[in-house]
Parts: sequence; structure tokens; C-alpha cells
Amino acid sequence: MRNFVTYFIKMKKDKSVIYWLLSGCFLVFVMVVVGGITRLTGSGLSMTDWHLVTDTFPPLTEAAWQQAFEAYKQFPEYKLINIHNNFQLSDYKFIYFWEWFHRFIGRILGFVFLIPFIYFLVKKRLDIETIKKCGILLGMGAFQGFLGWFMVASGLKDMPDVSHFRLALHLTFAFITFAYTLWIALDLIYPNQSEVIFPLRKLARITLFFIIIQIIYGGFVAGLDAGFIHNHWPMMSDGQFFHDSIVLEKDSWLTRFTEGKSGVQFVHRTMAYVVVGLILFLFFRSKKYTLSKEQKNGLNALLIVVFIQFTLGVLTLLNHVPLWLGVTHQAVAFFLLAAITYTTHRFTK
Repeated sequence: MRNFVTYFIKMKKDKSVIYWLLSGCFLVFVMVVVGGITRLTGSGLSMTDWHLVTDTFPPLTEAAWQQAFEAYKQFPEYKLINIHNNFQLSDYKFIYFWEWFHRFIGRILGFVFLIPFIYFLVKKRLDIETIKKCGILLGMGAFQGFLGWFMVASGLKDMPDVSHFRLALHLTFAFITFAYTLWIALDLIYPNQSEVIFPLRKLARITLFFIIIQIIYGGFVAGLDAGFIHNHWPMMSDGQFFHDSIVLEKDSWLTRFTEGKSGVQFVHRTMAYVVVGLILFLFFRSKKYTLSKEQKNGLNALLIVVFIQFTLGVLTLLNHVPLWLGVTHQAVAFFLLAAITYTTHRFTK
């Protein structure tokens, strides 16, 4: 009875902290979705500098808009591309909005993490272990902001496109931040140790690893615009599983699979089969064990989401990456990561 009362009091105390962490997860999700729209609308290089305070709101007068537009004209994206597209101030306002909105959500996210964290510290609502985890989380958030500018800066020099390596790093770190935030929340939601089934825990961790690799290659595909070629399935162009262009595009095998459009797409589309296979294996292997309700729910969600995501990936490719499908495919990747994070947590703690 005493243990139940202690558990009830702790859950009541942790409830607001859990909501805080889950709201942070939601904002990271929204920010990455908006980031996907920013990428697919070609808006990422519209803001040519970064100021923590003065960029909080977009230009408020026509003169300020014109000044921002003139600054944009000094950079490669306008000089090499948009100058030939009858690009007007109204066009600039459109792309500026998405990049500004993306950064604005980042600022909101910072406040949502920092201010409640200070409040919970003052009110002594966090134990030492949670304080340490949240401290790491705040550091990850600050580093993510740096990665965003580090990515944008790569497209403001000689070529009007960001480095696909930096884009993938920025994207993947956002996913990892989301997963870590969710993991901390799950620690509070499930304070009691669940039964650890070691073979399934190991397999869940391996699956999580390959999903992270798949997210990295999703960033490569986005950064290289590799989704606009080989728009066929299940084979690549010309009915080939391994297209000739993979070898022709780059000189070494490393660069073929990290810098070549065909090679990067090949890895991403092939890795999808690996991820689906691992999740199926995990699901059917689990039938040999007695599972808790939470463990079963995690596996069921994982199975459903991975098939939705696989289908979206195929449709996105076949339809030459329309905006709504590209953004939806990226958004559902969050649900897949959430499902594998939850499942791994339930087999770990």
C-alpha cells in the first residue's frame, strides 16, 4: 500500500514535467516538418544572416522588405538561379516566410524548454537524474541551432545549395533530440522496471540503429535532390536493380554511396527493405515470449507505421516528390522513430 501511495504521489508530481517534455517532442516534430517544407520550396537560403533578436519577426515595412531583398541579391542563389526566373519581391516574401517560420519555431522551442526547466528547478520538481538528462537536452538544443546555421552557411558562398552532409547532420540530430526527449518522458511515465527480454532488446536496438542510418540517407537524398531521378519501383530506371549510373557518377565506392545521386538513392531505397525486414523479424520473434501490454502495443504500432512509411516512400518516388508527399513522408518518419524508441524503451526499462 505504501509503495502504491509513493508511486501515485510521484506520478502526480511528474505529470507536468511529462507534459512539458512531450510538448517539446511535438515542437521538434513541427519544426522538422516546416524544415521539410522549407527545403522543398527552395526557401532555406532566403535569410542571408542570423541574429538572435532582430530576426525574431519578419520585415514589417515595405522598405525593410526591399532592404532584405537587396541583401539576398548579393548571394549565389539569386545571382546564379533566381535572376533568370523573373524573381520578384513577392516571390522573395514567399520563400522568406518559410525560412523565418522555421527559425521562429526554433526560438519558441528554446523558450519552451528553458523557462519551464528553470521553473521546475526552482520548485524542486526534478530529481538529480532528470536534471542531468535535461541539461544534456538543453545542450543538444543549442547545438541544433548551431547546426542549422552551419548548414545554411554552406549555401551562401560559391554554390547556391547547402551541403547535403550538413543537411543530413542537421536533420538527423533533430530526430535524435526528439528521440532522447521522448526517452526521458518515458522514464517518468514508466518509473518501474519492466521485464527485460534480452534477445528482443538487442534486436530492437539494432532496428533503431538502422532506422537512424535510414534517416541519415533520407537527408542525403533531400540534400542532393536524389528523389527526382530513377522514379520507378521496384527497380530503378531501365528495369535495373543496381543502375549503371551508380558506378559512372563517381570514381570511388565511398563517394558513389555518399555523394552520388544514384548511389545515395539506391542505399535509401534498399535500406527501406532492411528496416521493414528487421521490424517483421522483431515482431514475429516476439511471439515466442510473454509480453506486457505496453510491449505488444509498441510492436503493433511499429509494424503499422513502417508499412505506412514504406508505402509513402514508394509513392513519393513514383510521383517525383510532390510537396505534400515529401513532407508527409518526412513527418511519418517521426512516428516510426517514436514507435521504435517506445518499443526499445519497453524492452530496456
